[in-house]
Amino acid sequence: MLARSIRSSRLLGKREWQLWLLVLPAVVFFLIFHYAPMYGLVIAFKRYSIGKGIMESPWVGLMYFERFFNSAQCWELIANTLILSFYQLLVAFPLPIALAFMLNHTRGKWVKKSVQTITYAPHFISLVVLTGMLTLFGSPSSGIINVLIKRLGGNPIYFMAEPGWFRHVFVLSHVWQHTGYQAIIFLAALTAVDVSQYEAATLDGATKLQKIWYIDLPAIVPTLVTVLLLQVGRMLNVDTQKVLLMQSATNLSTSEIIGTYVYKIGLLNGQFSYSTAINLFQTVVNVVILLFVNLVSRKLTNESLW
Repeated sequence: MLARSIRSSRLLGKREWQLWLLVLPAVVFFLIFHYAPMYGLVIAFKRYSIGKGIMESPWVGLMYFERFFNSAQCWELIANTLILSFYQLLVAFPLPIALAFMLNHTRGKWVKKSVQTITYAPHFISLVVLTGMLTLFGSPSSGIINVLIKRLGGNPIYFMAEPGWFRHVFVLSHVWQHTGYQAIIFLAALTAVDVSQYEAATLDGATKLQKIWYIDLPAIVPTLVTVLLLQVGRMLNVDTQKVLLMQSATNLSTSEIIGTYVYKIGLLNGQFSYSTAINLFQTVVNVVILLFVNLVSRKLTNESLW
């Protein structure tokens, strides 16, 4: 039986050589730019010196991990990262699903296309432009938001500088920019629903909310679980570029996360081994969270990544 399966796999490989050739560039790309550089992780356990190179640099064991956990910034960085990540997941995850349900039950084609275009377009705005827009709109002197606040009798708020507003501005701007784009995934999943189910539900007197609960939601559960698992698996990987662009000296107490700290000590201060150790810790935690959540999902919903 084993010999037969080996022969059949060889025959399949010979027959489908064009497909293997098509996949080859992607495989080579990942091997060169994603897997080969992983060898550099060894400097997290060495006192890396550019002059000596990776091989000749002396081993220091877990010294940099101990240094990070004993540092004054460690738990504040972890807390800021987790709070911002949980906040974004809590707010930004359900909204694309709700938008997809709404668009799926919108009968007017013109209205549906208009809403899709309006909500989808912000995804293509670069982070630099988005941050500039946030700075202009939130300006305490001339920003349109503060102009409205002053017209209503309130005091102006410096949204981009106050620590208490950083997380709200970060998450709400993410929702505005990406909700329409992420809704496409769930809309695509809803296209697999048989139209006859809606017709039968209408004849039975079901409301739109009942159709969403009993027809739409079960149909997108596999997609929903997959997207959720992928987002949870990046719990410690907040958008570092956006945080850096929004960061200022006055909001560091809430905006300094693991990603920005690694960037500063690694690329700006040249502490390559220390920054690699922190980044490795971040990756390991993400993998552990992903494995745990995937196991829980498989037990509760019979849906998982593997």
